[in-house]
Amino acid sequence: MDKKSHSGINGKYLLKKKFRFSEFFAESIIKSVAFVSFAVIILIFVFVFREAIPIFYSAEEKVVNTEKEFIQETYGEDESTSLKIDRGIRKSLEETDYEGEATFKNLTGKEWQPVSQNPKYGILPLIVGTFKVTMISVLVAAPISILAALFTAVFATKRLKEVMKPVMEILSGFPSVVIGFFALVAIATFLQNMFGYDFRLNAFVGGVALSLAVIPIIYTVTDDALTSVPKFMTEASLALGATKWQTALFVVLPAATPGVFAAVLLGVGRAFGETMIVLMATGNASLMSLDIFEPVRTLSATIGAEMAEVVFGDTHYNVLFLIGSILFIFTFTLNAIAEFYVRQKLLKRFRGVS
Repeated sequence: MDKKSHSGINGKYLLKKKFRFSEFFAESIIKSVAFVSFAVIILIFVFVFREAIPIFYSAEEKVVNTEKEFIQETYGEDESTSLKIDRGIRKSLEETDYEGEATFKNLTGKEWQPVSQNPKYGILPLIVGTFKVTMISVLVAAPISILAALFTAVFATKRLKEVMKPVMEILSGFPSVVIGFFALVAIATFLQNMFGYDFRLNAFVGGVALSLAVIPIIYTVTDDALTSVPKFMTEASLALGATKWQTALFVVLPAATPGVFAAVLLGVGRAFGETMIVLMATGNASLMSLDIFEPVRTLSATIGAEMAEVVFGDTHYNVLFLIGSILFIFTFTLNAIAEFYVRQKLLKRFRGVS
């Protein structure tokens, strides 16, 4: 056997992947956990949508099902007597527990009164309230967190950076009920004394409190985007005579714009789906108003406040799941845009791909 063929056999032997049970076991565990997590999330989404679907059934079908539930067994009584009793029970139930119909007109109404003689499921005030609180929180949180991330990425010393970033990440894991309680006790009184408005709890208080939960998210993602800007861009700017502030504002920040935009989108998604803070700090009144100093009720707060008190399977129950579906679609769309479009655009820009 010549030397060339011998070296070829050795090369094949070296390139052949050796089976290691520990690696195979670890890889299998990771794949199983990832698959189970993904499957559980999908099943949750399927469950939410399935519970909302009965809203779109016809009212006649619901009436038929309801009548079947009220048929009672007789124990030797006259059929006419049992029929009268049955009608009496049904009439009293219709008078007291009428659950209403979730028609398109009712769902797009301006009143949310699910518990009344004529239930109203207008979700427009809830949507308007959710957007008001979300926009206020992002308008407060975005400038603060972007400037803080810019300071950390460009101006902070290495030691200060090692302190600031972990502190902000710890703040992102702060319990929202604590932030809500702080807003209820301290922030609401402080802001009312400062601005002098009538309602102590309103959309403005909820938005300011919610910004405390949004700031860490926008800060973390923005900082990652700013630190991933190539060093040669910063060095070239400084070499041309620009100051550090000019380099930060006109070179580093524009280069990381897609990442900053993704951070803001993630912050909007976080604010849109938050429950406990808005439940405690917004006043929980479903008012159709654009005044930021009036109480509001959000979609997530409505689910959190009413889901435990509804009757399983009735119209109110299905409408709450419809609200959950709206929340899911909105936050999923925002996260998908931020992850799959904006971040990819950022990576392409830094790699020089048009």
